[in-house]
Amino acid sequence: MPAAPRQLLAAALVVAALAGCASTKVTRTPGGGTTTVKPSVPRYGKTVVVQQGDTMYRVASSNGIRAVDLAAWNGIPAPYTIYPGQRLRLYPPGSSGSSGSSSGSTAATRPVPATKPPAGTSRPPTTTAPPSPPQAAPVASGFNWRWPADGELIGRYVAGEPTKQGIDIAGSSGAPVRAAADGVVVYSGSGLVGYGELIIIKHNEQWLSAYGHNRNRLVNEGQLVKAGQQIAEMGRSGAPREMLHFEVRYNGKPVDPLLYLPKK
Repeated sequence: MPAAPRQLLAAALVVAALAGCASTKVTRTPGGGTTTVKPSVPRYGKTVVVQQGDTMYRVASSNGIRAVDLAAWNGIPAPYTIYPGQRLRLYPPGSSGSSGSSSGSTAATRPVPATKPPAGTSRPPTTTAPPSPPQAAPVASGFNWRWPADGELIGRYVAGEPTKQGIDIAGSSGAPVRAAADGVVVYSGSGLVGYGELIIIKHNEQWLSAYGHNRNRLVNEGQLVKAGQQIAEMGRSGAPREMLHFEVRYNGKPVDPLLYLPKK
């Protein structure tokens, strides 16, 4: 995926998001007065479904929440890309809903002072922790995924890297792009910067898949599609070469598609 368009989008969102900080802030106006930027007010137990045309900043501001907090509460990294049909939580994860305002920052915990063993006693020998197991799929999707296109894998998913939230499959112009699983088309357009002609399919309440850089889109929003059905023609819209950028998202968060696609 080209990094420049996404960096521009990230910069625009960050500028908007930084209108506030972790607490109420006083800023000066050109006339010499002051204004206050209120902290986010969590709406405990409430969620919102992203609609077409929504941005992180728009959803946040319409709910009295700063964009940087809303992104943090939902684990969405820069450039804070959200999709139609995605459900966003309007409160911090793990919150009990008790009274009091929340700024979206993680509360600091008081460190527990270390205690010295009584004189004459020895400390037990330290042991080395076993190596961490390899990354696994977050949860079973409940359906079988299919490869969305034929071709060489030229780009892999990298956790936490905004420009590598999926995989890239090289191919020829006009090659078929297929639905990876049954679902409904919730987006078909070119309004998301960096994705070119993009299609997004909602498979259920938790799972979405995205297909970017198409030459031609063959399905419309609201259309039901079956796994393996052609939905687009491969292209290079928003990309340096003919390729498909494919993402899988679970509860709005990107996951490695290779954990779900059949082994080649």
